Formats: sequence, structure tokens, C-alpha cells
Amino acid sequence: MQLWASNAKLINYYMFFGGTSWGGLPFPGVYTSYDYGASLMESRELTTKYDEIKRQGLFLRSSLEFYKTDWIADSSTGLAASTNPDAFVTFLRNPDTQAGFYIVRQTDSTSTANITFKLNVTTASTSLQIPLATSSIALSGRESKMIVTSYAFGQSSRLVYSTAQVFFSGTIDGRDILFLHGANTQAHEVALTLTGSLNPRDEPSQVVFTQNVAGLGPGETLVSFLDGVEGLVTVWDSDTQLVLFADSETAATFWAPTIALPDSAGDPLANYWSLGTNDTVLVGGPYLVRNASIQGTTLALRGDLKNDVTLTVIAPRNISSITWNGVSVSGDFAGTQDTNASLPTIIGGFVGQLQTSSGLTGISVPNLEGWRFMDSLPEVGSGGTMMFDDSSWVVADNTTTNSPSKPLYGDGRVLYGCDYGFCENIVLWRGHFMATGAEKSVNLSINGGEAFAASVWLNDVFLNTSFGNSTNNHNNVGETDEKFIFPEGALVVGRDNVITIVQDNMGHDESGSTPDTTKSPRGVRGFQLNSGNFTTWKVQGKVGRYFNYPDKVRGVLNEGGLFGERQDWHLPGFDTSNWTTRDLIEGLPDSKAGVGFFVTTFNLTVTQGSDVPMSFTFEEPLGQPYRALLFVNGWMMGKRVGNLGPQSKFIVHEGILDYNGVNTVAVALWSMTPGVPVTPNLQLSIDNVYDGGVGGIVTNNPPWSNVGRV
Repeated sequence: MQLWASNAKLINYYMFFGGTSWGGLPFPGVYTSYDYGASLMESRELTTKYDEIKRQGLFLRSSLEFYKTDWIADSSTGLAASTNPDAFVTFLRNPDTQAGFYIVRQTDSTSTANITFKLNVTTASTSLQIPLATSSIALSGRESKMIVTSYAFGQSSRLVYSTAQVFFSGTIDGRDILFLHGANTQAHEVALTLTGSLNPRDEPSQVVFTQNVAGLGPGETLVSFLDGVEGLVTVWDSDTQLVLFADSETAATFWAPTIALPDSAGDPLANYWSLGTNDTVLVGGPYLVRNASIQGTTLALRGDLKNDVTLTVIAPRNISSITWNGVSVSGDFAGTQDTNASLPTIIGGFVGQLQTSSGLTGISVPNLEGWRFMDSLPEVGSGGTMMFDDSSWVVADNTTTNSPSKPLYGDGRVLYGCDYGFCENIVLWRGHFMATGAEKSVNLSINGGEAFAASVWLNDVFLNTSFGNSTNNHNNVGETDEKFIFPEGALVVGRDNVITIVQDNMGHDESGSTPDTTKSPRGVRGFQLNSGNFTTWKVQGKVGRYFNYPDKVRGVLNEGGLFGERQDWHLPGFDTSNWTTRDLIEGLPDSKAGVGFFVTTFNLTVTQGSDVPMSFTFEEPLGQPYRALLFVNGWMMGKRVGNLGPQSKFIVHEGILDYNGVNTVAVALWSMTPGVPVTPNLQLSIDNVYDGGVGGIVTNNPPWSNVGRV
């Protein structure tokens, strides 16, 4: 509401939906998931933040007068509105209708105190100190409120003021509708002119009607809501008006889906508010209402249930049947004296029960077992790297670069991955030199972004891993500069020797507040033997580089340069029957440093008409020195950094997962420290089960093909 108070009329909510950075990471400051406390979680589940966004969103949709306001004043510029200086007030006013909007929040934005106050307001006709009957307005902790004055609702109604919050206002079937809400631990009140012939019903016990109140005009009624109100309360139900009040949690269970106009078939904007329609209904109870439509006298609702609920509907009075996901709902319709007491209104009101399907209780997922294993680093395989043929790799012999960050040291050759078309994910470098026996070490400066890693071999002998921004050696940088000592016997004198670097890229740095800030180059920024020079440098990343990568469906970010990735081992249908049987939790053979691929398949059978968020979780304790790439049906859906975290759980949606078929999961396991147990314990789990879902989701997971692979 601080933005509202600034009179902002176009707001971007960040982050509204928390998604997945599938494939290569966008920049080092994030990991695969980027929920950021979003209103919609990465699993597409709703949070309490979504409840608040919905309450605010429906207020905005309902309040046309708020679209055009002048900023009048606030507590820092002389507005003497609050009787308590701990409440900070901003006053906005519509210049055409004089509707007022007082936005109230804590003066100290860090305060979590409970405060009370009265508010001096100006309506279109008078000045008042409100509330008039209840003791005060309250703010509980970080709560903010919108206090409205001279506020229009429906076609012809206008309230004087309300200390309760507006959830919805508008018209349904020609009646003016006002739906207010507030915390059930506080008292609230509204002053308005009630019109029309009142439909008979018992007066709610915790609602007080007062007329002839000093400060209010003739015919204006003060309605007070005592603290303790729970559930939906019908305040006024006449042929011209319907006024409702609910505690804020109950209000969040209501939805106001748009209703397309009868002649809107084929209009892509038919269900867009104010563009294609201004018709709506109110639906309370379901976890999610996806859409609503009216055909004749039938209201068809589609949505999701988390549990059994009471369905409450306020719709046009001619509605005589309601369906939920295509199934008729039995219940009480307005029109019979016997049922009026249970209905929110006797004009277009309905109350029924929705029950979740019994088939949802049997949904389960299998344990991930039957893993097959194959070494994925033949570049340093037993027998020496001289046995590996890198003749098809790109020769890294550029001596110029567009990057302002030039190499730190070396012989002038530029070893930046992006300069050769390999920006994303893991890149392998191979530096050849003819050994004389004087070579004892190599200095390497490697840049991969914060939290990167790079493992280095001489021929088939592991030298060390360089950890960027890691608890392993406390380098809080995205670039390391280290000396790698050659063990006795690793060098082959008189022959071609090879330094192999397996380097992870964590994405490019963000520019921050300075546009077009230079991106730190990913790759080898410095290389130098203690004696002699390198003859040739080769580089390999994802197959095809930027433009000729073979997997156009999964895209340019999906793969890196590991041998298994280059051979499509991660894709469905690759034949692993001749691979070694080895559980993922066993890690690499002999606890060595290196890279291995683990692949298995599993079946899912999920009930149609359900929405079942699932996730893969590495359940072993944090701290093991490994990295893992998680591929599900060929899609890279997660990067696990075992020694740093923080992420161990990876959401994978239906469409990537085949909910009624065979699925392939592959893990590229990079063990970075020899002799240290690495025991990834990957499990598939169900996060929740919902009755409903989007429906009609199809998979597009192209299978293995050897075309274009190296």
C-alpha cells in the first residue's frame, strides 16, 4: 500500500509467481528456484500472500474512483488526520467525485506493535472523526488499511465512510453489491444509505444498526461490526442492495470470476475485466476458481479443491442449476422460505457442498531405484588423457576479445567461453604441452561467477578443485587464482600432456543499478606453467554452441559440455542396458573425484481430474562436496550444490513429468574432492493433491537421437 499511497497507478508485483530457472542459471545470485516469497509458489500453490493480493486486486477492480486520484497530503506534510502519531496517513481524493482514500500504516515501518487511533476525515459533504460508534481503528503489527469516504458501489449507491476494508463492490443482476471485511479481533463500522425493500431474515447478533447518528445525514445508517465476527454475515439484503461482511480469512475464500457476454464467442478478450466484460458472480469456498460461465439458467464453475468445502454463490436470480467441473451440485437455491436463513441472499443465493474425489487418496509415487551408471569424464579416464581424442573440439586461439576484462596472464590467448560460443553450464578446457620434466605446477585463474567450482586434472591424475565463494576454502569471489602442484609420476616426459579443467558457469553478473555494467568473463583468465608453454588449448561446451544445438525444443540453456550431455545420455530412450548397476546414493566408484551419469526410469499413474505438484529432493545432509545436474525427461530441472545449498528440493511440473507413463530421470554427479563420501539421496515426493487441475496437459519430451552428437 505504500505504492498506492504514492499515487502509483501501474504496479509490477515482484515476485508474483515463483518459477524455475530450468537449464543454465541466469546469474550467480540465484539458484534453480526463484520463489522469493512469491504469492504463487513455484509448485503453483497459493499462499497467504496470494490471499492478500486477491483482496487488494478485487478492491482495485471494484474501485473505479481510485483510478483517478490527487495526492492531497500525508502525515509528514501537515495532514492532521490520525489522533495517534504512530499511525501514518496519506490522503488521496478523486477530483471528480470527491471520493476519499485514506491509506494508513505504521509510522515506523519496522514496528510490529498493535496501535489504535481515530481518524479525522473529509467526506463529500462534511468532516468527521471516525469511528463514530466503535472505540477506535486498529492496526495489528505490519497491517495497513484503506479507509474510504464518499465511496461509490454498484450503479447508484455510495457509502459515507467505512473503517472495514472493501473486498468487492459492483453489480450482480442489477443489484448494488458491497462486500466488506476486517480482522475478527477488531471492531469495524460503515456508514451508508440502505435502500430497497428488505428481504426477511434474522438480524445478525454481532452487527449493530444505528440511525439518527450525530454527524450523519438523514437516512444514513451506521452499521457496527463487533469483534469476534467469523464467517460470512449478510448485513442488508434488499431488492436493490446486498451488503456483506466477513472476517478477512473468510473473504479470502471468495472469488469473483468474470462472466463472458453471451455474444462474445471467439473474442480473445471475452473474459478480461473492463475489456470484454464487466459481469461477475461471487463464489465462496473452493481452493481455486479457475473460470465461470453461464449458459441459460446454468452456472458452470471450474476449479480446484483441497478438501471438502461449503460452496456459497451469489449469482443472477435466474440461475437454477450449478455445475462444478462438469458435475451438477445439489444444494439450496434462493426462493423457498425454508432455505432463506442459510443463504447469503434470497435473490440469486446458493449454498451447497463440494466434495473431493475418493480417487485422490490412492495417488502415490515410487522410490527411485534401479539406477544405471556410466563414467562421464573420459577426458581424464584411466590410461591417461593422451587416449582421448579432442580433435573435434574448438581450438581456443583467439588473441582478442570484446570484453574489457582482458586476460590476467598467459601467452596472449583468450580462454573465455562466451568468445567460443560456450556461455552456459559446464565447459571443459584442455591445455596441451610437451613435457620436459621441468614442469612442476600450473597457475590457473578461473572465473565462473560466485559459488562456481572448477576441478583440474593433469592427464588422468586429479590435482584439486577450486571453489568459488565456498565454505570449502572461504573464497568469497567468483574468480579464483591458484597454483596446482603436479604429483610425482603424473607427468609423462617427452610426450603430449594435458591439463583438463571442468568448469561450472553460474550465469552472468547482473548490472545492478548501473546499466550495461561490464560482465565478468567466464572462463580461464590466466594460465601459466612454472616452466615452458602450452602448445594448444581446446574448449568444449554444449553441442552446437549458440545456433546449431540439436535440441531446439528444450532450448539453448538446457545442456552443457559434459560428455554425457554431449552424447544425450540425459534424454528419454537412451539405451543404458550395458551400463553398470549402481545406486546413486553410492556416489562415484572408489569415492574418486570426477563426473558420472546415473539414469533410471519410473512409472506414474495419476488420477485424471487432479492436480498433484511433485518434487525431487536430495535428502542427504548439506555439506558434501559435489554438484549435480538433475534431468527429468531430458529437461535440466535443477542444479544441486551439495556443499553450499541452499536448494535441495526441485519442483517438476506435469508436462515435463508424464503423469501417466514412463519417466526418465538422469543425474550428472560431479564429485569434487576424492576420498570424501558423496551420497546423494534423491527422492520423488508428492507435495499436495488437489481435485481439479488444468486438464489436457500433454508432454513434449523428444527422445534420444544420435544426430549431431560428438
